[in-house]
Amino acid sequence: MNEQPKIFIAVPCMDMVASGFAQSLATLNKNGFCCMISFLCGSLIYEARNRLAAQAMMEQSDYVLWLDSDMVFDEDLLIRLYDTLQKEEADIVSGLYFRRMTPYTPVAFQDFDIVDGEAQFTDYTGPLEGTHEIDAMGFGCVLMKTRALFDVFGKFRDMFSPIAKVGEDLSFCYRAKELGLKTVLDCDIKCGHVGHMIVTESLYKAYADNGGSL
Repeated sequence: MNEQPKIFIAVPCMDMVASGFAQSLATLNKNGFCCMISFLCGSLIYEARNRLAAQAMMEQSDYVLWLDSDMVFDEDLLIRLYDTLQKEEADIVSGLYFRRMTPYTPVAFQDFDIVDGEAQFTDYTGPLEGTHEIDAMGFGCVLMKTRALFDVFGKFRDMFSPIAKVGEDLSFCYRAKELGLKTVLDCDIKCGHVGHMIVTESLYKAYADNGGSL
């Protein structure tokens, strides 16, 4: 009988988490997986991610599920991300979620590069269904092979420290892209982003359909 895949659930956060996130995490279906969860509080998000990544590597996990503490999601999130990772033979897979502020666009980038110390990127504007290969995304809802962390650290001796004035998540994605790691966005796995309201695909479409107003 095959052993259960070992999943390290990494949650960087401040002192408090959104109640919707707590409910989502409490009901997350972990059947079929051996899971451990680690919260790490701190004001420097890249340091928190680097430390969580180091924990995942030391725990010899097979995969890392990155969740931001302002996400809400369905209970089958982990199962679906895992299935997509296997089906697409990808190294990293993200669910679809949207920025908390107007124009509520997806937190994903079709193209992302750093040239002469300057970040160059194109927002993802593709279909809001199906699975699509992308260069970068936010780390609000991401499943990756732990092997990707070892590969990135082995090459760069760093993982999440910022490059070219971009966030820690895009900095990791740039390093991963340089190594040829495959990143996909599964638009059928949809998450809410908690702000003054929960930003969902429906809110994004309503804003866009009304010419940038609600």
